[in-house]
This record gives sequence, C-alpha cells and structure tokens, in this order.
Amino acid sequence: MTVTRVYIASPEGANGRNVVAYGVLNALTSKYKTMVFRPAVSNHDDFTPVLLAASNAGLGVALSTGLDIHEVRRDKETARGDIVGAFNDALEVSRAEAALIVGTDKSHVNDPTTYEFNANVAADLEAGVFLTIATIDRWPHELDETVKLSIEGMEAAGNKVLGIFVTGCEPRHAFSVKETLAKYGLPVWTIPQVQFTDASTKDVALETFRKNVPTEEVLAALNVDVTFPITPYAFQFSLLGKAKTNKKTIVLPEGEEDRIIKAADYLLQREIVNLIIVGDKNAILARGRELGLNHLDRARFQAIDDENVLMPMVAKLCELRAKKGMTEEQARQQLKDASYFGTMLVVLGYADGLVSGSINSTANTVRPALQVIKTKPGQKLVSGSFLMCFKDHVAVFADCAINLNPDAEQLSEIALQSAETARAFGIDPKVGMLSYSTLGSGKGPDVDVVEEATRLLKEKAPDLPVVGSIQFDAAWSPTVAATKAKGNDVAGHVNVFVFPDLCAGNIGYKAVQRSSGALAIGPILQGLNKPVNDLSRGALVQDIINTIALTAIEAQ
Repeated sequence: MTVTRVYIASPEGANGRNVVAYGVLNALTSKYKTMVFRPAVSNHDDFTPVLLAASNAGLGVALSTGLDIHEVRRDKETARGDIVGAFNDALEVSRAEAALIVGTDKSHVNDPTTYEFNANVAADLEAGVFLTIATIDRWPHELDETVKLSIEGMEAAGNKVLGIFVTGCEPRHAFSVKETLAKYGLPVWTIPQVQFTDASTKDVALETFRKNVPTEEVLAALNVDVTFPITPYAFQFSLLGKAKTNKKTIVLPEGEEDRIIKAADYLLQREIVNLIIVGDKNAILARGRELGLNHLDRARFQAIDDENVLMPMVAKLCELRAKKGMTEEQARQQLKDASYFGTMLVVLGYADGLVSGSINSTANTVRPALQVIKTKPGQKLVSGSFLMCFKDHVAVFADCAINLNPDAEQLSEIALQSAETARAFGIDPKVGMLSYSTLGSGKGPDVDVVEEATRLLKEKAPDLPVVGSIQFDAAWSPTVAATKAKGNDVAGHVNVFVFPDLCAGNIGYKAVQRSSGALAIGPILQGLNKPVNDLSRGALVQDIINTIALTAIEAQ
C-alpha cells in the first residue's frame, strides 16, 4: 500500500503553520485514513492533541510523537534514527493510508540548525514537503528570497517541495504574492493571519483555511511521482521491511551479551526474523526481564550441551573435516566454542544464517564458516563488503575485510560478488575497479593487475556496467569524470567500488565513514554457501539489528 506522506515545514516559528497543518489534515481525512506524527515536540506541546482529535487513525499522543526536543538538540543524528523508528511503529499500528508530519514548533531556544533538521527528517520519512512562510513584515522581494532559500534548503536534503503556503497575507495582496512566486512552478496558497494556539480557535482556523485553500487542490498537489533519496535512516528501516517479507531463521551464538538480546527483542517484537539464541534459556530470559525486554520468549533457545543436537552435529563435523583427521573427541571440544556451534546449526539446516562478533574476533566468526560452510559452487574465495549509506544513496565498498593482495582473477571475483550484494539490497550495480590510474593515465604493475581484472570481469559478466582502472574521484564525481573519463557512461556514477587490496579498502571505507559521516553496515561476507556476518566488538544495538536483518535478506 502506498502511503501519502506530507511534511509541514517552516523556516521560522509563529507564522501560521498551525492553521496550515490543521487545514491540510482536514483535506487528507476527507479521502484517507490519516495519522498525525510529530518528530520532535516539547513537553509543553498543546497542539498535537488538537491535531489528533481531528485525525481518523485512532492513535494517541505517545505513538504520534517521536522525541522530546531537548533530546533532539543533544544529538540530532541519533535522534533521526529514533524518529524513523517511531514513525514506522506508528504506521504499523495505525495502518494509515496517509501521514501528516508536522515539524518543530516555535521555541525560545534559537537553534540555527532547526530548519536543516526538519529537512533531513522529511527526507528520512520519504515525505513530500509543504512550506509555510509568513509574509508579515516582509516586502515582496524579501518574501521571494525567503521562499527561494527555503526551497533550496529542502532540495539540498533531497526533498521535493510540493506547495507553498503564504500566511499572514491580506486578501488584497494575494494576487501579487502568487504572481511573484509563480516562477517556482508550484501551487501557492495565501491565508490571512489567524491566531491558533489551542482548540478554542480551531473552527475559525479551519474555516479560514477552507475559504482560501480548496481541498481538491491540496490533494492534487500530493498526487505526484517523487523519487526520494535513500538516507541512512530510511535504508536501515528498508532492511527490516525486506527481511520481514520472507522471514528467515538467524542464529545468534553470543546469546548472553546484553546488546545481542536487546537487538533480538526488537526484531522479535516486530516479527522481522526467527531467531535461535545460543545459551541458557532461563538465564537469558531472566536477564531480559532485568533489561525490560518482553519478547525474548518468542525466540528458540539452544543450549550448547544439548546431546540431541550435539550427536548429529559431531557426526557431521567429523564428516566435513575428515581430511583433517578430526576425531569425535576433537569435534566435541571444537563445539564448545559458541561460534563453531552456531555455525554448525546453519550447516545442519536449523538456521539460514549466523551473526556473531560482538564479543568474538572476526577470525573466530569467519574461520568456522570457511571450514564447514565453505564457498558457493564456482567461487574460490570469500570477500568482505560494506554497505556505505551516504546522505542520499547507498554504495558498496569491497574488499575491506578479508583478502590481503588479490590477483586479477580474485579481484574480478570480488567485483562479481559485490555486484550481487548490491542487487540483493535493491542497488543497480555500476562497478568501478579502483586504482591510481584512470583509463591508462598511469602505469605500473598495480595498474596492470586492475586492468586485467577489469578485462576478466567484462568476460565473465558482459552486461555488468564496469569501468577500470579508475581513480576514486573519477568514479564518484560526474564533474571529474567529464574530464578524466570523457564519454564513459559508468564513470562518475559508480556505486560498487572495488579496491585493489585490503590495505586500500580498509583505509578507504574508514576514511570515508569518519570524514563524511556515512553509515557503514558490515562487513558482509560474500561468497559463502550460507550467510554469516561479523559484528564489530564495538557494535551498537542498532548495528546488530541492521546486520541481523541484512543476513536474513541474504538468505532469502
């Protein structure tokens, strides 16, 4: 079901926004089951209850509000993720067909970044924007410039402005205001000044809105095709949606770690995946209760000393490691390692994938997978990619985790695996084989390897868009590509970046992550028969949620 979403935003407070929000809500409820959502409000918020009384989605204040504005000011980036989560929870509960999202209120705290925050949240929530701008005390050219800058601010965040409300506009000035703003190619509505701060004046506010803004025009302005950016926070929640469409079972070997069970509870509550948690059931459930978690009992718990599981597991492990001379005693000793035990649950078909690494090293997660899950047919290596979530899109960086100095054949395979990862997450791959040379501009043995890898890749996947060798700037920027790789359709549009070695890849993803603020999700281990993914030992709960979800998607 397509949800009609509109964000009411203003570059300033006390400008008639309440009248606009109430009127737009009235228009939406005439056609749709409409929920109201406030991303950030103060504890003195009196306006949300007024909106909820006019809504028809049946939600209360708790579900209709994201965070307290004071929390937002402390950490806007973390707040954005929490707001997207709260919004999706409200959507799921209400089953609304439309959502009216009303931005922040006027405040005595002058925060210069407030408008940018509203623009970013609108993009996160994939909502079209109605701007509300007051003309009071502004000359026409000042109003024009305010509108221009407000539109630019929204578009910089990747948003689409769908209409402009000019408030505090006397009827005799309406024509000239619309004429002045016509050049923006957007619907423009003017509304005279109305005081509307509580329910006592809601009828006057609505009557004024209806006299000046036809309902059919509001609905028509929303009936447009818009391509929204994929912000990091929107992408994280798209992972959950994709995982839920075809639920898989993921095993968590580190079941007694608090972050793991918090992530598990979140996913189980929303029925995103099925989980097998390795560890003592009673101890984990007791710890969950201490942490205020109420949904862990939906998981399956697997004790590591359960003979009913251990006996077939030992036999299978001895079979798989027969060439290494593994005995039953050695197998039992090996299976005391929770990572190895969890990996064997995947091998035996109890689970579709595994996530580990919050307290274990990468080697401890990867080694069992390489030994018993092994690579897919026709593939000779495992590589590690990261999903890099930028402000308005997602890219794949590889290999940033596994292969030290791949040769040309290995580089071409890493590229193929990374392109497949991109497709799994809805990205149409365009591959760049990175080097210090762009299409022959530099020479040397390192360039030769990359160019040979590019040649092999084109042989293996002739329909895959690829460019190489290419420098990062020419792969990333259409402007640079126009100079360095003129006429090449892939250069400047690359979204799968294949680094020439592990040193470059690991430095590259971390440099981009830390300097640009991009969200890095991974590493995703590519090339295995079954998905096994590693966590950073510093992983946050949200990181673990993301990794479990993407592992489930890989298993689909």
